[in-house]
Amino acid sequence: MKEFLVELTTTVPEGTDPAEVDRRRAAEAVRARELTATGHLARLWRPVGELRSIGLWRAADEAELHEKVLGTLPLWPWMTAVVTAVQPHPNDPGRGRRSR
Repeated sequence: MKEFLVELTTTVPEGTDPAEVDRRRAAEAVRARELTATGHLARLWRPVGELRSIGLWRAADEAELHEKVLGTLPLWPWMTAVVTAVQPHPNDPGRGRRSR
């Protein structure tokens, strides 16, 4: 699978029922665990003091990433995404490091 750095910003539409927001957020947590289990979501961070996330995602290609991975997130209709395809750097200190 190819790797993608994805910045996601969620904007809840004005007037949305808070119960709907809570339902989607709970479903989002479940879906994130499922995508982790299938290898599509490798890491997820939130910049300090910001309401966006940055994740390392994996998919066969960018089309699959949008259609079968990100597009399955319950909050996706409220999200904007910036996707950057990435590849290992020859000087990456994590390359070849053994898991402990």
